[in-house]
Amino acid sequence: MSCRTLLTGLICGNLTAMKDDTKKLKNIAAHEDIKPPAPVAEWVGDSETGFLRLLDQTLLPEETVYVDCRDSTSVWESIRRLAVRGAPAIGVAAAYGMVVAAQGAPEKDFLASLNAAGQYLISSRPTAVNLEWAVNRVMARAGESADALPAEIRRILLDEARAIHAEDEAMCLSIGLAAAPLIQQSSGVLTHCNAGALATGGIGTATAGMYVAHASGHSFTVYCDETRPLLQGSRLTAWELNRAGIDAVVITDNMAAQVMREGRIDMVITGADRIAANGDAANKIGTYGVAILARHHGIPFYVAAPYSTFDLDLPSGDAIPIELRGSEEIIEGFGRRTAPRDIETYSPAFDVTPADLITAIITDRGVIEPVGADNVRRIIVG
Repeated sequence: MSCRTLLTGLICGNLTAMKDDTKKLKNIAAHEDIKPPAPVAEWVGDSETGFLRLLDQTLLPEETVYVDCRDSTSVWESIRRLAVRGAPAIGVAAAYGMVVAAQGAPEKDFLASLNAAGQYLISSRPTAVNLEWAVNRVMARAGESADALPAEIRRILLDEARAIHAEDEAMCLSIGLAAAPLIQQSSGVLTHCNAGALATGGIGTATAGMYVAHASGHSFTVYCDETRPLLQGSRLTAWELNRAGIDAVVITDNMAAQVMREGRIDMVITGADRIAANGDAANKIGTYGVAILARHHGIPFYVAAPYSTFDLDLPSGDAIPIELRGSEEIIEGFGRRTAPRDIETYSPAFDVTPADLITAIITDRGVIEPVGADNVRRIIVG
């Protein structure tokens, strides 16, 4: 059975046709205690003196080092320099970042200062919608408690940040339960960048189905695109899958077409940093090319993302802001110069895959297929 045929049991979130498989997978998820290979973000202490601890992903796979963020500047810098990355994980970090910002906010004009800190955090990276979503959600809770003392508001903010974190963990598992049947029908899966546990508060988005399928005893190989220029696929996805005992093979980005041609790939699944109302999906640069290759080779191309990644205010991917990164990531990657010193560069960090190249979007609220504005709104809004 092909992935496309199997998907008929998932259309628009209807899991009825796969009731028995889903029940089995839920039991697996409950009893196997599927956990990410390493915590990405965690709060240490209480709302008054606690702090945000982040796994510094810039040092992986060679070193496992955690960074303690005790003010909004350190959170901003951690997001900007990609110590924490991946849309859901950035949202979780930003939510906790609002708590450390509240610790340093003066009692006079407390909410105004907090709002300024929120806008500052949002400015760290423009493409991932979860960042703005999380900050605005925490600020809304602060606004609802405007008459409370600052100490009480800080406690409320920490509760909200923890709720965002817990919800993201649950959303990842929900995505995993929906995606696992597709993985179970595949022997070779290709993914691009890292939409794994390292990019979320749970077991990932694109990788979630891999973790659940692996727990069921299914054997498969994940081909990890290296993902130039920062190598999130080889440094991060391969690292976490290897730690989880899932067979992972690293390929360079320009090998994907040949690997597909050799018949090694049954499906492609990636994450997303922002999805427009019509289903156009922004993800790490190179994803659009992978989708084109998949279409040419007749391979289904899936996107996995939680509801918080959808930006329904944007009608199409044309309106998604694309972050431009510095030239050093191209010409001095990891400390070694690979281009002339006087050469110009152009470095978009993301590209947009049109909805018509996406077989389905697997979300925590259901599966969107075919991908289009009506089905997006039906599944995400209800």
